[in-house]
Amino acid sequence: MKILFVCLGNICRSPMAEGLLRKRAAERDIPLTVDSAATSRWEVGNPPYPGTQEVLRKAGVDFSMMRARQITEDDFYRFDYIIGMDQNNLQDLKAIAPKETKEKIFLYMNIVPGKEQTAIPDPWYTGDFQETYEMLTEGLDKWLDLFEKDAK
Repeated sequence: MKILFVCLGNICRSPMAEGLLRKRAAERDIPLTVDSAATSRWEVGNPPYPGTQEVLRKAGVDFSMMRARQITEDDFYRFDYIIGMDQNNLQDLKAIAPKETKEKIFLYMNIVPGKEQTAIPDPWYTGDFQETYEMLTEGLDKWLDLFEKDAK
C-alpha cells in the first residue's frame, strides 16, 4: 500500500502527516510506503519548515531525509491513496490528475466522522503547528485502519 500526502508547499502539513503516519504504521506493524509532495514548486528541495521540524522531533520522527518536491504525473499511478490537506489541494490535484486516477484523491479529514469537509489549516499562515499536529493525529489511526483493511 502506497500513500502520498499533498499540500501547497510540502514543508508543513504533508511532511508532518508523512512522518506521523510512517511512525504510527511501524508501531502497528502495518507495511506502508509513505511519501509527501506539493502542488506548487515554491519550496522544492527545502527541508520541512522549522515549526514542522519541532513537532516531528517531539513526536520522535526522523525528518532528516525529507525534502520538498512537487507532485508528478507518475505519482498518480504509483500511489494507492493521494491525500490532500484542504479543498484547494484537492482542486489542484483533480485538475492535474490523469482521468483514470482521480478516484485515488481524498481530503485528509474525510475519514473523521462529522469533519468530512474540514481542512487542515496551513501553519505557514496560521503559525499554529500544534493545531495541525492535533488534527492530523485525529485522523491517523482511522486512515491506518482503512489501509490495513484494504491491504488484506
